[in-house]
Amino acid sequence: MSIKTAEIMIADTQWAWLALGLLCCPAVVLAFDFSTLYLALSHIAVSFNTTPVEELWILDISPLMLAGFLIPMGGMCDRWGNSRVLLIGAAFFTVLLAIASMTPTASALIIVRAAMGIAGATLMPATLGLIRELFQNAEQRRRAFSIFTSAYMSGFALGPIIGGALLDLFGWRATFFLAVPIMLPLLMANPMIFRKSKTIEGQRDYDWLSSILFLASILPFVHGLQELVRVEINFRTALCLVCGLLAGGMFVWRQLNARYPLLDLNLIFSNSGLANALLTLFLAPSIINSLTFFVPQYLQFTYGLSAVAVGASIALAALGKIIGALLSPTLSRKAGSAGVIIGMGLLAVSLGLITIMFGVDLGPAWVLAGLFVVYLGNGPLDTLGTDIMVSSAPYGKSASAAAAAETAIELGGGLGIAIFGILGTAHYQRILTDRLISGHMESSVIERALNSFSVVMAEAFSLGGVEGAYLQEQASAAFASSITTVAGYTIILALFLSLLSFVFLRKTA
Repeated sequence: MSIKTAEIMIADTQWAWLALGLLCCPAVVLAFDFSTLYLALSHIAVSFNTTPVEELWILDISPLMLAGFLIPMGGMCDRWGNSRVLLIGAAFFTVLLAIASMTPTASALIIVRAAMGIAGATLMPATLGLIRELFQNAEQRRRAFSIFTSAYMSGFALGPIIGGALLDLFGWRATFFLAVPIMLPLLMANPMIFRKSKTIEGQRDYDWLSSILFLASILPFVHGLQELVRVEINFRTALCLVCGLLAGGMFVWRQLNARYPLLDLNLIFSNSGLANALLTLFLAPSIINSLTFFVPQYLQFTYGLSAVAVGASIALAALGKIIGALLSPTLSRKAGSAGVIIGMGLLAVSLGLITIMFGVDLGPAWVLAGLFVVYLGNGPLDTLGTDIMVSSAPYGKSASAAAAAETAIELGGGLGIAIFGILGTAHYQRILTDRLISGHMESSVIERALNSFSVVMAEAFSLGGVEGAYLQEQASAAFASSITTVAGYTIILALFLSLLSFVFLRKTA
């Protein structure tokens, strides 16, 4: 196997940084889309008179398809060129954004968002692969990754604020269409700046069987994890998880034995730094996503904050990740080790989790302060961990390595919501049941109250009077206790990952 010689895409360093600015556009749009949709969902539900199942699919179908297609698209990037795949994927994604803003029914929106997930899966592997090609200097490359991570978090933080304003002024359709002009500069400049990218000779024939096996593994498995959060395990959920694991085993076997694997697992397993970076990128998002699952509900229903106010509060906390990402290249250079900085960041995550654990009884300011520290400590992992993954891969496989990193993050996030969501929900239901039984509440009220935290607050409002106030007080206390429990479990995970980084990534420069 050989790497086809590529022309130098950008000779001037200033043009390289300009190109990085263009590559940040897809990151901003993807983050904006994910963070805004949660705010817009209630407006979409009213507009289309959706069922709960339709609402679930509107939310989940795009990230589900994104997770399923990341590694296949990364393989395409390495075989056909990052710049070519980025141009095609960005064009389709932009057109789909415009179509989503004009969909007439909920079913049509679900179909369009599924296509958006497939098109969006081309963006991250291609952009991260191009960053590897643009910046050969290790220090400049890490700085570029930190800027890229900050751009993503900026889109995530600004999404609820800008989206809330658009919802009030123009309705939910405007939240999709706003992202279109953000993508236009990349589409217009791509053919001029990213003229030629690296490809691998002899690999024009794409391994479609590996792609099918990966999709057959990831789609049912992630869907099964998401179902675990919402319902007790049933036959369909168990079937999804089992089928996903079986197909995943077949995918791994093929990658270990194929001449030109879609994902080079032999390379990952033979490099301890690469393997441990991938493991950390897989497990750490479970902390962030589990908090994102609980904290907004805590702020909105316990303290009565509006959706926009909650979004603004989370946006302020998310600034910590931007700061952590921007500081990490400088800190790693001074320390002489990326692993040490990642480990220190994860120790900071532990301190933030301790603040949240004790802060839920003190007030929302303490919870948001703890969340800020959690995001701050996670910033170095996103920047330096991704750099380790992409930089350790040989030329011509950087997009596949980037896809593996992004897939690990997506899967880890889904796993975190599933496991910690189940633990927190079970704790909440147990505490609330005991308190309501001791308060002599009617069994029908208790049964409805256990559905979810939002449902119990609506039930308390409808009851009113002393009974409604008692129900609201007990539910808030039980939910705060569940957050404390989840924070306690995630502290153990953060400390484990910190130790892992200090031991196995310490020598990674």
